[in-house]
Amino acid sequence: MNKDRLVILNAPSALEETVVDCLLTLESEHGFTSFPVNIHHHENKGLSLAEQVSGQQKQICFQIHIDEAGAGLLLKRLQEEFAGAGIQYWVVPMLESAEI
Repeated sequence: MNKDRLVILNAPSALEETVVDCLLTLESEHGFTSFPVNIHHHENKGLSLAEQVSGQQKQICFQIHIDEAGAGLLLKRLQEEFAGAGIQYWVVPMLESAEI
């Protein structure tokens, strides 16, 4: 059974450089991707007035292909370094990956 995982993080844009630095210290052979996203959520905490009016908040999304053990270590480290920072995450099984 494949034990690779895809860890998806949505982080406030202000944390982009700090999260990148954290992810770069990991020994992941696959690297990671990042891109801007618009977050839509029913809670208005931490939103500017403009974000409240538009109904979205700009954040940065990271996707990391990592093995199961590495995912656990990554989440532990993120929880230690970014406690209370509002980073959302998902961990999903990687069904297949290859380079074409």
